[in-house]
Amino acid sequence: MKDTLHLRAPGNWINDPNGFIYYKGKYHLFYQYFPYAPQWGTMHWGHAVSEDLLHWEHLGVALYPSKDYDRNGVFSGSALEKDGKLYLYYSAVKYLETEAEDIHHAKNDAFETSQAMVISEDGFSFDNMGAKKQILPVIRDEELADATHTRDPKVWKSGDWYYMVLGSTKSGKVGRVLFYKSADGVNWEYANQYSHKNFGTILECPDLFELQGQYVLQASPMEITPGNTEYTSQSICTLVDFQEEKCGLSLSDSYQFVDYGLDLYAPQTNADKDGNRVMIGWLRMPLPVKEDGERGVWNGMMCTPRVMELQNGHVYFRMHPEADRYLSREVSDRTQIDYNKPFRIKTTLENGEMLDIGGYEIYVEEDCIKADRSRVFEGMEKYRLVSCTPKLQGRYELDIVVDRNLIEIFVNQGEYVISHVVYGLENSLSGPVERILTGWNENEKE
Repeated sequence: MKDTLHLRAPGNWINDPNGFIYYKGKYHLFYQYFPYAPQWGTMHWGHAVSEDLLHWEHLGVALYPSKDYDRNGVFSGSALEKDGKLYLYYSAVKYLETEAEDIHHAKNDAFETSQAMVISEDGFSFDNMGAKKQILPVIRDEELADATHTRDPKVWKSGDWYYMVLGSTKSGKVGRVLFYKSADGVNWEYANQYSHKNFGTILECPDLFELQGQYVLQASPMEITPGNTEYTSQSICTLVDFQEEKCGLSLSDSYQFVDYGLDLYAPQTNADKDGNRVMIGWLRMPLPVKEDGERGVWNGMMCTPRVMELQNGHVYFRMHPEADRYLSREVSDRTQIDYNKPFRIKTTLENGEMLDIGGYEIYVEEDCIKADRSRVFEGMEKYRLVSCTPKLQGRYELDIVVDRNLIEIFVNQGEYVISHVVYGLENSLSGPVERILTGWNENEKE
């Protein structure tokens, strides 16, 4: 099964991207995968590969529960290359008690989490029975970490050392990060930890990396946007100071959302073949989609790959050059748009103008770009229907990617992005449009 531009569930359910890496000439993207129903359940790692970050081939299940310590789920993690081999790190979950009528959920949130790894010789074969190794047992010292909610190892190498950052919590009230160091990528020692009010109640999916000489922490704190709508956990990024030797961390109280649609969650970054820092994130979908053919019923998709750049202390999320090149064939007549395939709209709005894309409305209000999906998200009032950027100082340049179930608005060349899951777009387009572009014909692929 193959996808173009947006990697979607190959049927049933996907969530967090895992093990995102450019390895031996191909991009590998693993993902949290429940292969039995279009809803969250016992986690596996699905696997997809691409040569250009746009055309993805699904390869099925890579990792699955096979040990006592991961019997109830191979949860999120990361990948790195070492000695030509692919090292995969993940959180291993074991339920202490299961729901009698649903073995895929822990009763009363009673489970414990450890950290484990698998080494693959080629990036395509994975010995779930013989090659797994538990590298950090369950942490039972509450001063150090939480036995249940310590997860999502992101591993990288700098100099002679390997580093691991984990998300955790203090009694489910304050999020924290943990740091570990290793000389070989296999044997790990505790190094340091840090808590902050912006880490929510539990911190998930931490990702620490350098961007143009400045460290950036990207993570997904839980309960950071409390209110009457769903999705109170969000993904943020912030500039930080990181001292490698002692794994010291310091940061200010300010942060920005990774995506202002607030549907995107659990993003992961890595370097592409040209050294760009690229982010891919999961779009949360409240309802599954039913399709004819092999895919059937599915839930969950990934965003367009985005290049992260730092400008005047602000992190920009720009459309990846490969996506920009792909969505480059100009359409002269808006009636020629095929709403079953991705296309792109470039325009600049003024005050009082509105762009209507099949019922999805984009407009300027109070110096912000706002996006209203009410007409293409019907019956889901408990979810956020209108999203908004911060103030833009009068500049409203838009580069919009439209797909059947996802609209992504790149504002001012990635200064901010609004991504929204949508259902039931109409075949209509009204309002100011400067250019419409579609993907080049597959037969023209270089």
